[in-house]
Amino acid sequence: MPNVADLYKKSSAIPIVGERLFSLAFAQKAPYFWSIRPRFTVIEPNHAELVIPKRRAVQNHIGTVHAIALCNGLEAAMGALAEATIPSTKRWIPKGMDIRYTAKATSDITCIAETDPEQWTGDDPDLPVRVRGVRKDGTVVIEGVIKLWVTEKPQAKA
Repeated sequence: MPNVADLYKKSSAIPIVGERLFSLAFAQKAPYFWSIRPRFTVIEPNHAELVIPKRRAVQNHIGTVHAIALCNGLEAAMGALAEATIPSTKRWIPKGMDIRYTAKATSDITCIAETDPEQWTGDDPDLPVRVRGVRKDGTVVIEGVIKLWVTEKPQAKA
């Protein structure tokens, strides 16, 4: 399977529509991501970013971006990071999320996921991915860690 970072790089090279086409395809792979209409802006090893547009479908009763929409955005960014970073001999699955809501999400939100390169080379299967969501004015509205379980892929049967 092609690396997600390579696919993003090729797609985003298409003027005007490349990032949107990639974002649509990514959301179709995991359809629940489509509810937030993510627009990926960065995908590279150890770092991914996407924007959740503030629109009625993701707002709560007070007109801010809903907490679960924010978590969906963080998980999508984490998933793109994991696919762009993980060694080909390993596999991953999320096993938990520890999140703090720190301010009202009153604008489009940029969701960011980050790791350090050495996190992917050790034997410890627990891998924390740092995540945060940022308003247009730079205020962090959500932050925390998504915990991954990273293990070796099983050997193919002969």
